[in-house]
Amino acid sequence: MSGLQPVRGTHDLLPDDMRRHRHVVETARRAALCFGYQEIATPIFEFTEVFKRTLGDTSDVVTKEMYTFTDKGGETVTLRPENTASVARALISEGLSQHLPLKYFYAGPMFRYERPQKGRLRQFHQTGIELLGVKEPGGDVEAIATGVEFLRRLGVWDRCVLELNTLGDVASRLAYRKVLVEYLNSFRDKLSKDSLERLEKNPLRVLDSKDEGDQKIVANAPLSSEYLTSEARDFFAVVREGLDILGISYELNQRLVRGLDYYCHTCFEITCADLGAQKTVLGGGRYDGLVSMMGGPETPGVGWASGVERCAMALADVPPAPRPIAIVPMGEAAERKALAIAADLRRQDFVVDLGFSGNMGKRMKRANKIAAVAAIILGDDELARGEAALKLLDSGEQQSVRLDALAAALAPYR
Repeated sequence: MSGLQPVRGTHDLLPDDMRRHRHVVETARRAALCFGYQEIATPIFEFTEVFKRTLGDTSDVVTKEMYTFTDKGGETVTLRPENTASVARALISEGLSQHLPLKYFYAGPMFRYERPQKGRLRQFHQTGIELLGVKEPGGDVEAIATGVEFLRRLGVWDRCVLELNTLGDVASRLAYRKVLVEYLNSFRDKLSKDSLERLEKNPLRVLDSKDEGDQKIVANAPLSSEYLTSEARDFFAVVREGLDILGISYELNQRLVRGLDYYCHTCFEITCADLGAQKTVLGGGRYDGLVSMMGGPETPGVGWASGVERCAMALADVPPAPRPIAIVPMGEAAERKALAIAADLRRQDFVVDLGFSGNMGKRMKRANKIAAVAAIILGDDELARGEAALKLLDSGEQQSVRLDALAAALAPYR
C-alpha cells in the first residue's frame, strides 16, 4: 500500500494549495524583477561534487540529508539540496563571469532527507536571488531590501523580524576561529560527537549545533564581533546605514552565523514567530569565496533563499481563484454554438466552463458548484433570435444579450 501514498516528507499541491504556492512564487518574482533580477533555472540534479565541494564534508546536508545516487552511466549525482551552488556552477560552466555583475532570481524544488514536520519537507520549494560580481556593501543592502520587499508585498513583513550579523572578512574569521577553538577545546568532554568532528574541520559549525548540550556551551562562547578588523567594521556600518536609510528595521544577533568557509561579512535571517519552531522564512548572506572554491575566478556574491511552503503558511489570505462563466447549452444546435462562443470568450481571457453532458438542471447545479459568476443559457429559441440568456448567479438577475455583445456584457467578470 505504501506505493499508493506520497513518499514521506512530500505532498501533493491540490488547487487551493497550488494557488497559495503560486502566489508566493509570483510575488517573489515580481519583487525581484523590480530590482533588476532576471530569472534562471538550473537542473534539479547536479554532479555530487558540486555540493560536496561547497557545502563541505562536515555539514549535516552532505553527511545526512542529500539524495545521492549513481545513475545508469555510473555517474554520482545528487538532487539539489540548495540552489546557490548550482548558480555558481552555472556561472563557471557557462562562462558568465565576463558579464558581471549578474542578478539572478530562481524558484523551484529542493530535496533534503530531513525528519518531516510542519514547515519542513523532504521535497520543498524555494525562491531566491543571487547578486554576483558586486563587492561593495551596497550589494548586501540591496539583497536584503529585495527580500523585505517580497515579504512586504506578500503581506507578512509586519509580522517578521530581520536578524542581522557580520562574520567579518577573512582576517576577522581567522582571528575568531583561533579563540573559538581554544574555548571549545576546554569543553571537549561535553561536546556532542558531531561537534567534536566539526571542531577539527570547521569549528564555526559548532555554533549551529542543534544539540542542547552544545547550545549551552555555545551560549557563553566568544562573540565574533570582538575580533573584527577595522575594514570589516566599516563594511558592516555601511550595510546598517543603508538599511536605516531605507527604513528597514532589524535586530542585531551576534550568535547568527554561517558555518561554511566561503561566507563572509553580512549574514541575515528573517523569521515569523507565527510559524512556531520552523519560523525562518528567508535567510542569506555574503559568500565571496564560493565561486573560487569551485574552481572559478574570484567572484564576490550575496543572496538569499526563502521557503515557499513556510511563506504560504504565513499568508493571512490569498486572492481567490477567478470565477468562471458557465455556458449551458440545450440541444444539439446549441451545443455546437456553445463551442464557438466558449472559444471566442477564452481568446479574450474569460474563464469559461463548458460542461459535457446533462440537462439544464444538472448543468446549473454544476455552475453553482464551481462558483460561476454567470451562466450563458442557450436554447433553440435564443439561437433563432441570435441571443443568449445571461444570468448573474449571485443576484439571480437575468437578461437577453445578443451573441455578438456577450463579451461586452461580461467585461466586468473578465
